Amino acid sequence: MFLLNRKKNNTLIHDRSEFRSELKNLLGFRPLNLRLYEMAFIHRSATYTLPDGVKINNERLEYLGDAIIDSILSDYLFRLYPEATEGSLTKTRARIVNRETLNQLGLSMGLNRLIVSNLAPSDSPRNLYGNAVEALVGALFIDTGFDRARKFFIERGLKKHLNLDAVLAAETDYKSLILEHCQKNKQKLNFTSREKPSGGSGHPLFIITLEINNEVISQGEGTTKKEAEQEASMEALKKLGILKK
Repeated sequence: MFLLNRKKNNTLIHDRSEFRSELKNLLGFRPLNLRLYEMAFIHRSATYTLPDGVKINNERLEYLGDAIIDSILSDYLFRLYPEATEGSLTKTRARIVNRETLNQLGLSMGLNRLIVSNLAPSDSPRNLYGNAVEALVGALFIDTGFDRARKFFIERGLKKHLNLDAVLAAETDYKSLILEHCQKNKQKLNFTSREKPSGGSGHPLFIITLEINNEVISQGEGTTKKEAEQEASMEALKKLGILKK
């Protein structure tokens, strides 16, 4: 047993049965392997060491949940938007799983009451709640399988706590984000542009190459330079680990 102190309505949760009750309300069913879910909410700053020396936190479950959520969303969006192109589906998925959206989802779901962390509120990383969402889905997958993990994420997460239309309508300025990153790290950012025939539509396509410190990081393509720059910037942010893939 490694239940650690969690907060519920600003009071500490000490009792395992109380944690199980909170979890049942969150999931909509009684969890089977409670230890998995305990682990899902332990941030690495509160890593717990078992008597045999094994260190317990949610990083491995987060890794698994990240992949499961990508699979869930790929299937869900494929069915939801039957006419969408591969590129459009990829961008839509990226907007849903970016750090800001996943963190908001975690907060709306009330995961902040269950997370165990030794960080001061002012030091909490931006991805704390989003990582907990991923770890929770990873625990669900191990405990109950893909179908139930999918149902939970779509029905009790996405549909209940996120306005999908608003998320997709929000314009993310990836170019500004990569510019901010390079300025912060004193790096030289450069965009170069070239045109290529569009294959009969009469409109050229623009290809933008993004370089940081004279090293090619990514490329983007679009019917306008702005669109291509945004595409290249988004891919660069993914490659640098700033934006989730």
